[in-house]
Amino acid sequence: MFLILKRLKKKWDIKSDFQLLVIILVFSITGSLSAIISEPLLNFIGLSKNSYSSYIYWPARIIIIFPIYQILIIIIGSLFGQHKFFWNFCKEMMVRLKLIKN
Repeated sequence: MFLILKRLKKKWDIKSDFQLLVIILVFSITGSLSAIISEPLLNFIGLSKNSYSSYIYWPARIIIIFPIYQILIIIIGSLFGQHKFFWNFCKEMMVRLKLIKN
């Protein structure tokens, strides 16, 4: 377990264990919150579990979670004092997905 945390600290260029804890906390809050927010948002636009098949509902939910997650991770990361880390993290993710150029 500690080896994984050491590797993350090195990969992400994190100096302290506290910063790593904050970053992991931000990831967990953001993931949960984006999943929670996506369902009412889909209901608002007329896509609900009951009105559409699972083959339409779940891909739509996954697609809508992505932009929600990107926005929330920067907001929540900033609230926890890690704006620079999460801004760079989001840019790197967008480059890897070929949504933006490097």
